[in-house]
Amino acid sequence: MPVLDQSYVTNGSWKPDLFKGKVVFITGGAGSICSVQAEALVLLGADAAIVGRSKEKTDKAAKDIATLRSGAKVLSLPEIDVRSVQSLKKAVDKTVEELGRIDFVIAGAAGNFLADFNHLSSNAFKSVVDIDLLGSFNTVKACFEQLRKNKGSIIFVSATLHYYGVPFQIHVGAAKAGVDALSNALAIELGPLGIRSNCIAPGPIAETEGMDRLSRGKLDEIKHKVPLQRLGTKQDIADATVYLFSPAGSYVTGDVLVVDGGSWQVSQGVGAADYPVSIVKYLNAPKGGKL
Repeated sequence: MPVLDQSYVTNGSWKPDLFKGKVVFITGGAGSICSVQAEALVLLGADAAIVGRSKEKTDKAAKDIATLRSGAKVLSLPEIDVRSVQSLKKAVDKTVEELGRIDFVIAGAAGNFLADFNHLSSNAFKSVVDIDLLGSFNTVKACFEQLRKNKGSIIFVSATLHYYGVPFQIHVGAAKAGVDALSNALAIELGPLGIRSNCIAPGPIAETEGMDRLSRGKLDEIKHKVPLQRLGTKQDIADATVYLFSPAGSYVTGDVLVVDGGSWQVSQGVGAADYPVSIVKYLNAPKGGKL
């Protein structure tokens, strides 16, 4: 079921039809955060292409999102591997064929799991980098002609993990640091073409798969460590997305918009107090990751 509904338009901060005639191409579009980004854009008039690996999840997300606005066109593009630029190119071609154009790109496909260095294999590390970083590059590469033609805008879904050392997230932190660098370079290179590139870095966002993994059942404790004294919502990320794609963000590029309630300024990671004992335990475990 969608998280947002028509009240997002009638009671929200954004005017109706803000994105009328626009099309968003979003990888990881069936995910807990990216699907809500898509919901907001569709409610505000955009059509959308939902790109994912799982046919069942991608089809369901597209079907649910299409119910949010009368006349909305939401295309399901399942079984797409962001590690393959050719796979993405097929998805782009299908989007242009069905929806006519691409104005906005959200690179949100990501892989994550908890693993300490001792038990993290080289292949597992590479897998996350390939999905998060190479997949982000491939997404923009496949969409580039449409972005150039329509003076489009890109948002990469990043993280704050690489702002400090977060154990058990070496692979993700390295990949997301690369995503930030990629976005910054694209902002400079593509700016003269009228293309903007930015990142959104979510902090502790409630009811997401990542938060469920990292919190280890200590949501109340985590909430009280956030300066704003609450966990983020998926709508918080959706609102940041709308801002960056809207005319209000037309002079913003090469930026990382951190949406975390101030968490990274005061925290050393979710559940950081437990890490020293856990690190010693796992690093001393006899079975390490495969080379």
